[in-house]
Amino acid sequence: MRRAGVRARRGMLGTELAALAAALVADVVLVLRVPGGSSGWAAPLTGVLASTGTAIPVLAVLRRRFPRHVGVLGSIVAALSAISTVVSLTAHTRSQPPIAEIVAAGLLTASAGRTLEPRHAAALAPALGAVMIAAPLLRYGAGEPETLLAVAAAAYWGACVGVGLILRAADARQRDALDRVRGQERLQLARELHDLVSHHVSGIVVRTQAARAIAEANADVGGHAAVYREIEEAGGAALAAARRLVGMLRDTRDVTPLSGAVLGDVVRAAAGSTARVAVAEELDQLPVPSQVATTVHRVVTEALTNARRHAPAATEVVVSVRVEADDLVLEVVNDGVPATPRSAPGGFGITGMTERLAMLGGSLTAGPQAGARWRVAARFPLAGEDSPFDALPRGL
Repeated sequence: MRRAGVRARRGMLGTELAALAAALVADVVLVLRVPGGSSGWAAPLTGVLASTGTAIPVLAVLRRRFPRHVGVLGSIVAALSAISTVVSLTAHTRSQPPIAEIVAAGLLTASAGRTLEPRHAAALAPALGAVMIAAPLLRYGAGEPETLLAVAAAAYWGACVGVGLILRAADARQRDALDRVRGQERLQLARELHDLVSHHVSGIVVRTQAARAIAEANADVGGHAAVYREIEEAGGAALAAARRLVGMLRDTRDVTPLSGAVLGDVVRAAAGSTARVAVAEELDQLPVPSQVATTVHRVVTEALTNARRHAPAATEVVVSVRVEADDLVLEVVNDGVPATPRSAPGGFGITGMTERLAMLGGSLTAGPQAGARWRVAARFPLAGEDSPFDALPRGL
């Protein structure tokens, strides 16, 4: 559901281009309305000054291509506009129409307020405001009606400053939301790490206890029983430390079954009563490793959350599991997707699910389907029938 953001950016670019084109047309009208030639030492500069009326809007548009150079572009625009104003004021040349310059400088003012460091924005924004107001005020003089453009320029500059600050605050909220999501993801991974480590270390402790009992029963004189006892104590201490460390993070809601889980139970536990579950018969009782169980649980819960958020009118949500081309395919499909996506705060669930699948050697796709449906499909690589999950990357 990222297409809405792309369309919004393209729409903003189209609006900017239309505004700059209209400003250039207005400048042409001003030139035709106030005819006149150039004389004196500055006459050769007439063509150069006229070209800045086109160059400045181009620089404003280039800020989208070079967002890290907004300060440089804004400084160049301020300098070019100031030079045009000074030359028009001190020499007998035709006054260069300022409308395109004002529009372009306002766009750069908003970008400076949004992206630059506070001290740089505090220096550049007033400079752009000064040239925006000075251009019509000084080029035409107090007795000309074109001077009233200075009032509009001042109001426009204030609006651009406000828009830039609003966008800056929105970007800050977006970064804070991303940091919160990352923190929650780390906590979730910590809980799952505790479960995984506890499960495997428990197995080590049990086997060590059995080996020590056998060694003691056989009257081991080589000291192996003592070594086994030390290993057992170390494993028990590790388990206790892990439980104490992660205990405060434990959230008993939506606990994922880990030890000895089968695929059908994991999917049904995640789906609950909010979706219809269809698991292939040969997969229903398939034992799954802990890391696969947690990932399946996360994909299903995140997909169902997105369905409730973006398709509240959905009448059917289906979670299915099947084998397709040597891959285990987990699919969540819901209907009720509106033709025009609702404006809702963007999340990072798709990114988190994609990263999890990539760590397991799989992949995830999400997108619209025919019939106003949305489909999330996760693929896990499978090996042979005897050990289907041996295809997972080693070390997980």
